[in-house]
Order: sequence, then structure tokens, then C-alpha cells
Amino acid sequence: MASFDPNRLNRIADWVQRYVDQRKYAGSSVLVKHQGAEVIFHSCGQRSVENALPFQRDTVARIYSMTKPITTVALMILVERGLFHLDAQLSDFISEFGDMLALIPGAERLDQTEDAPSPTLHQLLTHTSGFSYPFNPGLLPNAMDELDLIFGPDQGSLADRVTTLSRLPLAFQPGSRWEYSVGIDVLGRVIEVVSGRSLDQFFREEIFEPLGMQETGFSVPAGAGDRFASLYTPLAGDAMALNSAETGDETLRLIDQAGDSPFENTTTFSGGGGLVGTIDDYARFAEMLRMRGQGKSGRLLSPKTVDYMLSNHLPGDIASMGPQSFAEQPMEGTGFGLGGAVVINPGRTRVPGSVGDFSWGGMASTYFWIDRVNELTTVFFTQLSPSSSYPARAELKALVLGATIE
Repeated sequence: MASFDPNRLNRIADWVQRYVDQRKYAGSSVLVKHQGAEVIFHSCGQRSVENALPFQRDTVARIYSMTKPITTVALMILVERGLFHLDAQLSDFISEFGDMLALIPGAERLDQTEDAPSPTLHQLLTHTSGFSYPFNPGLLPNAMDELDLIFGPDQGSLADRVTTLSRLPLAFQPGSRWEYSVGIDVLGRVIEVVSGRSLDQFFREEIFEPLGMQETGFSVPAGAGDRFASLYTPLAGDAMALNSAETGDETLRLIDQAGDSPFENTTTFSGGGGLVGTIDDYARFAEMLRMRGQGKSGRLLSPKTVDYMLSNHLPGDIASMGPQSFAEQPMEGTGFGLGGAVVINPGRTRVPGSVGDFSWGGMASTYFWIDRVNELTTVFFTQLSPSSSYPARAELKALVLGATIE
């Protein structure tokens, strides 16, 4: 059983404060639990610099891609009910994906394609489907960018967004490469089709209510008001435009805030990046994974299903599958499970950790990981895009494990 050095734990608070003092983050919070008990919580800085409002425990933040593990759990709930299996093709649920094309290797134009099978649900879950993101390099991402296919909160119905995506070719043949993608957004639509419920309703009834996640959803919770944190960027241009990122003179340029945010009246239920919530809510979800499916008010998934999710589903690490895309985690020594990254060789990741650590992050620099060997759950919240701005995730993991003594 792990134990903690109090002086070393204090380094975590000092580190969070240093990022704020250096104007890298406007405000942040970190929560570490051991065997479900709180080891440390610390918050500092501001959720709104303009209005001098503090970043607190009940601050509501955009979690962006930390939505993906939640969507994955939703899908696996349906798998456990025998409604489909993961080798089923996407076209079985959404007919527009029946006649697929993929770009040929080395393609220079979008019409240089060849026939391709419809990706499987498993390929969608593991980012090996051939889909991509607008902020990745390449022909397909450029086409997605022109169509604004980012699955943002104000882009209309999920069904319409998915239909638009179906008109584009895949970036590569399914299963041949790893590329971070909107595949889990598409799976959100599969969940709607199979369950007969909207994605927000399914999340609420099947995950949020059983776990007590009362302030998590696709829109800012009613009554949250100015508890919704502002979003900042150090870039001069689009905070999501990673291919042409230009550093600006202002490290905390405001790009979204309470009272004028599309997250306050969401129309697109993005299973890949659409949720907002509080740090305690997300810790409840992460703890459920650490506890192999057991939640506060009952079991969401069987232990065997969670073990399967948290295993590496790639032939090796991500780096071995020729990724050309942005990723939230190190690619060497890191495999991919269902909805998140899995450490398979801590030495290759260049970050202390345990084999089997499961983690993912969001574009606004939020991050979580669970360490089942040491029975640890860590959640970090801040609001700065893009998440690649600073090496905070590696630093935080080193700090938490550095405070752990046998």
C-alpha cells in the first residue's frame, strides 16, 4: 500500500502556483486520491482574469477530449447488453458509411482514392479507423477544416455532422495506421441509433446519475452562472489550429467566457470533446474505472469489461503505427486501450509510471490518469488551449509519484 511524504505533496501545490505566477495558466486545480480517499486537493489562480474570479473546487471547465472515455463507457454498456459486438462495421448502424473510399498512399488530391471497407467499431474506438481531425496534417484534415468538421458545441445535430463526414474519404485503409480522430464522435451517433436516446440523455441516465455527476453535461449546468471558467490561449490565432500555431505576445488571451459561450446553449452532442463539468465529478468517473466498474450507487460495467478497456489494443505502442497526428500523450512506450492511453513501457514514455496506467487529456490542458498498481487517481483541471503549450502532464505525474513512498 502506498504512503505519502507530506513535504513532497506540498511540491504539487507549489507547482500549480508557479504555473499561475508565470501566467502560463490563469487558474488550475488538482485532485489526488489513494484508495478512494483524498490525498491532496489544491486550487489557485482565477477562473476569470477579467472579472477577478477565483479558480475553485466547484469551477465548471471544458474537458474536451476527456469526454472520450465517457463515450467509450457508454458504448461498452450497450456491448454488455448484447446489442452489438466491436467487430461490427459502422455501416451496420449508419448506412451512409456503406460505400467507403480511402486516400491512396501518397495521394496529393482528395479524389485519389481506392475502395475501403467500412471501419469497425473497434477501429473507431482505437483511432485506427482512417478518420482524422481538422487540426492534423494532411489532405483529409484540410478538407475537414474547410467544412469546419470539428464537432463544436454550436454546429447543429450530431446526425447532420456525421452525415457530412460520411461524404469524405478516409485518410488511410482502416486498421493500417493510428491517427487521432473524430471516430468517437461518430460512435456517439451509434449510441443514439442503438439506444433510441440522444447522447446527452443516455449519458445522464446511464452514467452521470448513477455516479452522482450532477454538474457534468454538454451544456453549462443550470445555475452555474459565472462558475464556468474562461478559456485562454497563448497563440495569436486560432487556439485549435495546431498546424499553423503562432505564438502571441499575450500568454493568456481570452477566447471564450461565461455569458457568451456556445457551451451555454449546446446543439451538438460531441462524444469526442463536448462535455463540461467539475473536477469532483470527473474524479467520480475516474474512480469508477479504477474500481473496475463499481460506482457510488451501483455497478456500471463488469470488472472484466473494464479490464478489457484498460488493456493495450494495438500491436505495439502508438509510435509503431506511423502516427502523423497530434496526440495528447507520449506515443513511445504508450499503447491505446478503449478511450484512452495505456502505459506498456514506462521507460519509453520518459515519465515515471506503472505498466497499465490509463490516462487521457483534453485540448484545454485538463488531464487524468489512474494507476491501479498504486491505487491512485489524479485529475487536473485548467483552461488553456492547446494542451501542447506546456509539459504540465509529465511534470504533474512525476510530482505525484515523487510524493509516493513505500
